Amino acid sequence: MNDRARRGGERREPSFEGGRSESSDAFDMRLSADDRSSRSHRGAARQEPREEMPKIRKGGGGNGGGRRRGRKRRSFLGRMMYWTLVLGLWCVIGVGGLVAYHAAQLPPINQLTVPKRPPNVAILAADGSLLANRGETGGRTVTLGEIPPYLPKAFVAIEDRRFYEHFGIDPIGIARAMVRNVTNRGGGVQGGSTLTQQLAKNLFLTQDRTAARKIQEAILALWLEQTYSKDQILELYLNRVYFGSGAYGVEAAAQRYFNKSARSVTVPEAAMLAGLVQAPSRLAPNRNPDAAEKRAQLVIAAMAEQGFVSQAAAKSALVAPAEAAERVGAGSVNYAADYVMDVLDDFIGAVEGDVSVLTTIDPKLQAAAETTLVESLAAQGGKLNASQGAVVSMAPDGALRALIGGRDYTKSQFNRATAAKRQPGSSFKPFVYLTAIEHGLTPDTIRDDSPVSIKGWQPENNSRTYRGPVTLQTAFAHSINTVAVKLNQEVTPKEVVRTAQRLGISSGLQANGSLALGTSEVTPIELTTAYASFANGGQSVLPYVIREVKSVSGKVIYARKATSFGTVVQPQVLPMVNAMFHETMASGSGSKGNLAGWEVGGKSGTTQDFRDAWFVGFTSKLVTAVWIGNDDNSAMKRVYGSGLPLEVWGKYMKAAHVGLQPSPLPGGLWRAGPKSIFDGGAPVAGMQPPAQTQTAGAGSDRAWVPPAPQEKNFLERLFGG
Repeated sequence: MNDRARRGGERREPSFEGGRSESSDAFDMRLSADDRSSRSHRGAARQEPREEMPKIRKGGGGNGGGRRRGRKRRSFLGRMMYWTLVLGLWCVIGVGGLVAYHAAQLPPINQLTVPKRPPNVAILAADGSLLANRGETGGRTVTLGEIPPYLPKAFVAIEDRRFYEHFGIDPIGIARAMVRNVTNRGGGVQGGSTLTQQLAKNLFLTQDRTAARKIQEAILALWLEQTYSKDQILELYLNRVYFGSGAYGVEAAAQRYFNKSARSVTVPEAAMLAGLVQAPSRLAPNRNPDAAEKRAQLVIAAMAEQGFVSQAAAKSALVAPAEAAERVGAGSVNYAADYVMDVLDDFIGAVEGDVSVLTTIDPKLQAAAETTLVESLAAQGGKLNASQGAVVSMAPDGALRALIGGRDYTKSQFNRATAAKRQPGSSFKPFVYLTAIEHGLTPDTIRDDSPVSIKGWQPENNSRTYRGPVTLQTAFAHSINTVAVKLNQEVTPKEVVRTAQRLGISSGLQANGSLALGTSEVTPIELTTAYASFANGGQSVLPYVIREVKSVSGKVIYARKATSFGTVVQPQVLPMVNAMFHETMASGSGSKGNLAGWEVGGKSGTTQDFRDAWFVGFTSKLVTAVWIGNDDNSAMKRVYGSGLPLEVWGKYMKAAHVGLQPSPLPGGLWRAGPKSIFDGGAPVAGMQPPAQTQTAGAGSDRAWVPPAPQEKNFLERLFGG
């Protein structure tokens, strides 16, 4: 066999596909002709690559194998791209559906409006200074034009430096916050919310930290950006954001923490306010000044970095940081503010927008009254078991000048000056004596200080002694109980009730024998109002605290007009009553409270078991009542009206009259002289004996007429009574 045949035999023998075995031929014989032809054709087609296979094995590669692996590689990448696109599409659909779902929970966009900010009531003192803010926000609305430019820029610098560049949502800011949070740079966890998003949350949403709320927040932020300008959004934000301590908006916050308007804040104060909104409770400068200052330093650095303040201004702000204003006193001005709110709707109805209320309160007198009361109770209240007090001070025309409703407003908001009904004790006696004089008696009329019994009730004098015959002026000045009780019975309790009501006592009074000793309860403001008629020439007054109400635009909503309510104490009678008041201050129970150079009238009052102690007095300029007691009506330790209440009254009235020119009481003071026609002597000038008694009620328009004289008994003729 030659080499070629040998090589051919060698190739045919191992080759399964190239050579045909007998079994293969037998199998092929059983196939149809078409099958054999097709198989033969496929075999021929495979012959060419089979000849190259040894080369592939030897060479480790070839064109055919490279193409196969390329196709496999491209197939894998294609599948990855395909599924990525599919997954991304489904994510877009899912997010879109989620957004659509939460958008559907919101009101229709075309019906969406910014909620109206709750109105603020700015309560101003008589000199125009701010006493307090009332309302849900704690301060009025301010515009960007009213406040220094660095104040809004401080918020932009620390909360949203790209505020004027983004469209409501800031992807760059979100990415930056994520990077800082991951790398733990930037001073704690950073947020990606824009000022617009924060505003949307404050206006429309709750404070819940949920994905649903964030989605709705983003939707609303986009709506705000489409509806309002950037400056309008910033202004809304500054007036709505919460600063803690009940302050909403920069004006309320500036007043709360710095006792000034937002229009007057400095750069360090602006920085502290801007830093506060991140965590109002934790960063409040009055609670955590160190944390507030550190946060403010970050704000100042951000402002300087962004060119909102100069480097020099930033350095100055860092050297002299802001400090929260210290609140002095017991916050008594809030009692006056509460009273303003109690009566405001009587004049203007419901408050629809921000208003300012100009009051009659004198801030100096308010502070003087508070200081005097608080210091006196602090010094003596413990040993005397006296825990509370109230002061009402008004001009003779009824204008309230100071109103102290308690010792400390922060501990008790109950206004004792206007709402606490307490027994007035002997400070009610002037209404008995006034009624008696209107029935024809005079200050020098004689009455017997002796034991008295009314249906088994036997009132006694505080001294447990009796002086015998005394003038009414002496009995009044030394607060003799028996004489007052006898006079009450003489003129009848009903007449005394009418007199008290005519002068301004509106509380229910019991027309009984003990009325003369002040057993029917009244409020301090009622008693002060009634005494004002003695100080103003006998005119009726109504207490008032509001002079004028204006809207933010300056429109006058209400302005008080001078009103005369008529005469309630006749000119012939007034000098007699005031003479008795004056004698009380000269030689009686009020002698320790005299004011040098002034005609002063006053009356003390002490109730049973020392549960209440009063002193009420007046000059031609001011009428003031002081009450001392306990809220639980428990007894004090021998506190008389001529004691601690008179001490408070005297110190306050001396401070209140500094710099004022002394002036006499209107109508003058009665002087003892010839007897009046009612006592059988010469008539008092201007008085004529009437045919019948006529007592004008509180709402009567009929003139007062003195009563007819009564027939005197032997003792009265003997002693001139």
